[in-house]
Amino acid sequence: MSQASQAKERTAVVGLSGIRRGMSMKASTEDAVEELLAAIAQDRMEMVLLFCSPTYDLPAVLAGIGRRAPEVRVLGCTTAGEITPAGYRQGTITGLSLSADHFATSVQLIEPASFEIADGAAVTKALLAEHEARHRHRFDPSRSFALLINDGLSMQEEIIVSALGDALGEIPLVGGSAGDNLAFRETAIFLDGEVHSSASLLVLVSTDLAFRVFERQHFQALDQKMVVTRADPARRVVMEINAEPAAEEYARLIGLEPAELTPLVFASHPLVVKAGGRHYVRAIQRVDADGCLHFFCAIDEGIILSVAKSGDLVANLASLFDELRVELGSIDAVIGFDCVLRYVEMEQRQMLTEASKIMAQNNVVGFNTYGEQFGMMHVSQTFTGIAFGPG
Repeated sequence: MSQASQAKERTAVVGLSGIRRGMSMKASTEDAVEELLAAIAQDRMEMVLLFCSPTYDLPAVLAGIGRRAPEVRVLGCTTAGEITPAGYRQGTITGLSLSADHFATSVQLIEPASFEIADGAAVTKALLAEHEARHRHRFDPSRSFALLINDGLSMQEEIIVSALGDALGEIPLVGGSAGDNLAFRETAIFLDGEVHSSASLLVLVSTDLAFRVFERQHFQALDQKMVVTRADPARRVVMEINAEPAAEEYARLIGLEPAELTPLVFASHPLVVKAGGRHYVRAIQRVDADGCLHFFCAIDEGIILSVAKSGDLVANLASLFDELRVELGSIDAVIGFDCVLRYVEMEQRQMLTEASKIMAQNNVVGFNTYGEQFGMMHVSQTFTGIAFGPG
């Protein structure tokens, strides 16, 4: 890529309906922060939402933003890849600002280690009360949605999203889990200049813009079924499938040897579980030295799983935006949460350039996740988000 093309990517800015998007690929933290803020700055910013590659010094990023925009609430997380105004990228800082002329927000930090199902109602009630008190002129449940950003390694996503999604009632919830470029060592959430691990952010947003939340996956369940016969649900680890070593049995069912199991194989041959008449992906994170399978989502003994085959991801993505455009009239901006295994599949199947173009054309900013939230479900190998249209 030429230097001119790279410069054009770094300064890509779109300002629509009170949403300004930007990115930076600069190696220097100070330069990257300056370039990003120059792109997304606007009058009366209600909130800045950032998605930051773990290649950056996160405390330095937040300190730099704090010096330049001390009055603005800044939140976000680390990633396993970024969705920028130029499409999919790695090693960038990307994000957006929301104008107070069109948006009202309230934020609650949640510590999963002490969170129980019963806490969902109390957390949500307190956030709703604060939101209504601060934004009484704008709060309308029918014009509100909730963003949930989880620590992608906390293994508490199911409890949190189930409890909060239920307590929110008619207010839709959508989000993603922070990543660390497939290192699986440490992910981070940040809020108001402070970095947190094993934490979640619940953001309540009210807006006068038209919006739609969405969830899309591109897999079809096959006839091959299997039963989880030994598992450690707390760690999302499966030791046996069909009373056989898990990795061996999974590999046999998809026609491979255990030594051939890689992230690409997991991306191309996911397992799905049927719930409420629909199939949801239970994506495999990795296989360990003992031949156990580690999952991105909840797994338990007795669950019946089906092998699934991948459909046309690019066509599926294009049709999603076509549907959203019909519903909204136009797509001014999208906050998107896309599973990292979808990125792996697109990269290996040489779909990334075309899919990246579709993302850029539809004004998407977001990140590649370690799991996605939608309603009361924690899912994986899925694309979720919020699309905004004219007010």
